[in-house]
Amino acid sequence: NFITRLSALCLRKSKMQQRHRSSRRPAVPLGSRILTDSSKVFEHNMWDHMQWSQEEEENAKQKALENSLVKVQWEDQDKYEREASKYWNEFYKTHKNNFFKDRNWLFLEFPEILPETRREELKIEERSSEHTKLNSTNIFLHKNEMFQEEEKYWKKNYGSGSTSVQGYVYNKNQAKCLTDNPVGKNCGEELGQLESFPGSDATHRILEVGCGAGNSVFPILKVLCNTPGTFLYCCDFASGAVELVKSHSSYNSAWCSAFVHDVCDDALSYPFPDEILDVILLVFVLSAIHPDRMQGVVNRLAKLLKPGGMLLFRDYGRYDTAQLRFKKGHCLSENFYVRGDGTRVYFFTKDEVWKMFNLAGLTEVQHLVDRRLQVNRKKKVKMQRVWIQSKFQKPL
Repeated sequence: NFITRLSALCLRKSKMQQRHRSSRRPAVPLGSRILTDSSKVFEHNMWDHMQWSQEEEENAKQKALENSLVKVQWEDQDKYEREASKYWNEFYKTHKNNFFKDRNWLFLEFPEILPETRREELKIEERSSEHTKLNSTNIFLHKNEMFQEEEKYWKKNYGSGSTSVQGYVYNKNQAKCLTDNPVGKNCGEELGQLESFPGSDATHRILEVGCGAGNSVFPILKVLCNTPGTFLYCCDFASGAVELVKSHSSYNSAWCSAFVHDVCDDALSYPFPDEILDVILLVFVLSAIHPDRMQGVVNRLAKLLKPGGMLLFRDYGRYDTAQLRFKKGHCLSENFYVRGDGTRVYFFTKDEVWKMFNLAGLTEVQHLVDRRLQVNRKKKVKMQRVWIQSKFQKPL
């Protein structure tokens, strides 16, 4: 009886192991899922490094040409520019934080977000985590249990070199508290020198431009809370987006400062001095800005980086499926469109992006076109996705 029960237990364990192995997807490194057999195109949701044929390229150009034949009336174009913040506030009022998924891929694509020492620690933690998972799996097998797996404007001029941000005036020589009195009279409290700003004691500072509802903020904060000396700034054009971030249960002012900011307004100051940032994250943000204002935005952001600091960029590429799906009457100008909700989007070429960052005095570290084939396996639909991904550094 004992031998029989032991044999049955071993057989059951073997079957469970086989089931577990067959149910797991093969471990494929990010960016290395290559489609070599077109008959297997619907076996996965995404395929990497897709090369377009000349016919596919020409078809994409033709679709973009067709949907740009009818331009939005000038009066409406002016309205979309003047009232851009209104449309984005309405967007976040409608969708709150349910529209975008947390960008848990950030550290895989942009490990530079974190200090180098922390990157090494994360690698060790990852290996340790895998080891723990393996041991847990074995325990689960022995117990014959099921397996489980599981993101206005504050500036006013108070003399040369002064800025007003988040209730404080930071001057080259002093900082005084702002009350309802616009010139800060009768405050009676000295706050120290220029160094007294949010995150002033940090050794590694990150800024995310266009933070939205926090889909990058919270994956980053999850790691920052275990990384002493780091601080995250995040800003957005839409006050509604910033309120969503600040009201989130994971928001912590000890590690993060969220604020409303229009990056197109060069007169606006940031709540910190120039040349102190180690990293700027610019992900799917520049495309929402009028093309005539993009270079000014990049130039201003470059001033915030310390020598050696990195600007990490990812945005829509020319002839992405999202561009080709626009109907006539949504085109504002060449490769610049307005969505049905009033928000706008531009589709870049690799050369355009390189030129902007180069003119801002930044040097290329990584600059590529990320072409992927996204498929809807249920509907048997194929979508050619095109993104530009770049890393540019401020020279030492």
